[in-house]
Parts: sequence; C-alpha cells; structure tokens
Amino acid sequence: MAKEKEGTLLVVDDNRSILSAVQMLMGNYFARVLTLPSPNQLLTTLRREPVDVILLDMNFSAGINTGNEGFYWLQEIHRNRPDIKVVLFTAYADIDLAVRAMRDGAVDFVVKPWDNDRLVAALRNAYNLARSEREVKQLKEIKRELTHEEPMFWGTSPAMMRIRELVGKVAATDANILITGENGTGKEMLAREIHNRSARHGELMVSVDMGALPETLFESELFGHVKGAFTDARTDRAGKFEVADRGTLFLDEIGNLPPHLQSKLLTAIQSGRIFRVGSNTPVMVDIRLIAATNRDLYGMVAEGAFREDLLYRINTIHIDLPPLRQRREDILPLAESFLHRYAAKYGKAIEGFDAEAVRAMQEYPWAGNIRELQHTVEKAVILCDAPQITSETLLLHPAGVSAPEPAFTTLDEMERSMIAQAMSRCNGNMTEVARQLGITRQTLYNKIKRYGL
Repeated sequence: MAKEKEGTLLVVDDNRSILSAVQMLMGNYFARVLTLPSPNQLLTTLRREPVDVILLDMNFSAGINTGNEGFYWLQEIHRNRPDIKVVLFTAYADIDLAVRAMRDGAVDFVVKPWDNDRLVAALRNAYNLARSEREVKQLKEIKRELTHEEPMFWGTSPAMMRIRELVGKVAATDANILITGENGTGKEMLAREIHNRSARHGELMVSVDMGALPETLFESELFGHVKGAFTDARTDRAGKFEVADRGTLFLDEIGNLPPHLQSKLLTAIQSGRIFRVGSNTPVMVDIRLIAATNRDLYGMVAEGAFREDLLYRINTIHIDLPPLRQRREDILPLAESFLHRYAAKYGKAIEGFDAEAVRAMQEYPWAGNIRELQHTVEKAVILCDAPQITSETLLLHPAGVSAPEPAFTTLDEMERSMIAQAMSRCNGNMTEVARQLGITRQTLYNKIKRYGL
C-alpha cells in the first residue's frame, strides 16, 4: 500500500472529529494529509506546503448553511493556486449548491455523512487530474525548449503563391486542414506555418507520424494510459491529444492508419474528448487538427481503405503542395538557402554553385523533393573544398540516366539507394515501396527517417 501513496491532501473543516476521521482514512492513499480547523490560515499554508488537493468544508460559522464561505475560499484558492484541485464538503445536500460548486471550479462535491468509497474516489480522482495537468504542462515546456523553428520558404512559383494566399485566409480559423503532397514537399513545415499564424501559436504543435506508429501503441500514444493498464504501464502517461490541448495536433501520413483504428480517431475528433487506456474518466481536449498524407485518400475511400466520414472531418480545407519539379524556379533559391545554412554550420567559405551545378539541379527530377535537395546540398558542402560547388560535388546524374554503380560502398549506402529508387519508381506509394522491398511499412518509415529520404 505504501508504494501507492502519492501527493498531499489538505482537509479544511471546523469539526475536529471529521478532521481526524478523514486523516485516518486518506492516510492510506495520500503520502501526506494535512488538516486545518479554520480557513484563516489556508493561504499561508498553501504558500508553505506543496498541496495537490483540498477537501474544503463549505460552512464555518455557527448557524449558517448557505455555503457562501466555501465559495469565497474556493475563489481565493483559484486566485492564488489555480493548479490545486478542490473537492467541496457539506452536510447540506442541495442540487443547486452542487451545480454552482462545479460551475465555480470545484472538481467534485461530497455530502456528509460520507460514504468512504465515494470520498476516496472523489479525492483520488481530483489528485489524478492535478497530476495529469502537471504532467502535460511539463511535457509542453520540454517540447517548447526542444522545438527548432525554421522559416517557411514560399518561393515565387504561382502554385506556392496561391497556397500562401489560402493560408493567410484559413490560418486564423480553427478549421481542420488536410495537406497532401509527395514525400519531402514540406507538409510538416506548412503545418507549422499555419499553427504559427493561428490564435493558438502560444501553445504547442504536437506532431505524430501515423506511418511509424505501431498499431498496438496507437491508443496509448494518442490518448495516453493509466498505471497498470498493461504490462509496461508503470506510471500514468498523457497522450498526444492531451499534450496538444489548446494547441495544434499534426497527424502526418494519416493515410497509413488502418481502417479499424480510423473509427477511434474519428470518435475522438468528433467528441472532443478522449479516454486514457485503462480509464473510464473522459478527458476533454481542445485541439486544432492538421493532417497530411502522400496518398490519394479519395481513391482509398472508393476502395474501402479509408473512412469517408473521417476524410470529410479532416478535410474542411485541402491544400495540395506541388512537387519540386513543378516549381523549378524555386530550386536555386532553396539550394542557396541550404548552402548558407550548412556552410555556416561546417565552417566552409563557399560562395555558391557554378553554372553546371545550377543546370544539373534544374534538370534533376528530385523524387525526394525539398528534403532530397536539402540533404544533397549538405553533403556537397561537406565534400566541397573549392569556392563554388560543382556538379561533380553534387553527385547528381541527369534525369533518365542511371547512376553508375560505385566501386565501393557501405551496406547503409546501398540500402539508402535501393529505398530511394523504389520510392521514385512507385511515385511515393509507400505501401507499394514496402511490398517491393519485402519489408513492413513501419520498417520502411523507420529507414526513411534514418536515411533522411
């Protein structure tokens, strides 16, 4: 039992017998149980003690049973320590009083004389809620520190100018957005640009790679779990929906979500509430949803591989990012921005690209789009010892011409080349790529991330 005891409970009641009884009962569930016979020292105690939950009596003056004293101190607690959860305690059962208590921010309302199981459940639920909110706050702070913002590169192509205009209209709304496009076209960067332009920009954008998420962990990762829900659930854990609360949830490669999990996602989006695995207590969440995929969801709906109602739920606004080969005027400016970044990173004095290198980049098909261009330029910067990057340093081959087999290579380089070629052959259809390579889709996504494809 001792291992299960967590948190600090403060009981405020003018009846010392009640204080003793509650302290004895709740000492089995909380690490510390503090008591106060009067609320006069309440705020002083809160400044001194790390209280998680307060059980607060509603009447302290003799002959008065309006509950106004309890409501006054409830407001004072929220004003000074809004992180503390309050359960109100009264001998006068009244529906209107209970409704007002919940409206004013109490998490529960318990009537004296109490049922022990009911009181334990109310106070432990209040503690779990306090701990959950604290955990989510800590996760958000960590993610903010780790998030590296890169500016959106719009370029000058007509297609990107139209998208920029559309983003300017929809970013400030809470409309769900579906971003489609080939691998490497910048779908996540566009999602972050939309988030940064929205009213939610002060909160987090939480990204989930649906293609790399094992089916067995889907609910735990998205909705969280409670301690003991399954073998490895040693502590309570918030899911991505909770961490993204009041912010943006970005679901990348949503087309890879199996049909039997699509219904669970749809329910969470529609209801605005989730249930942690192993819990029957709903958690309300307020998210702005942005989804992305390189697949044809309408074709998948026709084939029965994607739910039509889910597609319409995530597709209030549809943005299709063009591949790099359809916006060739943006290739050189993009390459130059990557050159400046990596020249500074690696301490290289490189002025730019020579004419042949520029021509090679303009003619290259860029199956991996912006991501492939970025890694190509980084590699060239590392290899370059001249004032300009040449076509030989870029290690590109003309469109339609097979690259010569290298004399020596590592297994990793061979594997990366095979995956890149399969992606080009299959036009980004990850299911077909995985089938041709003889690996699972999850393994394919792990390797794509590893090799930066």
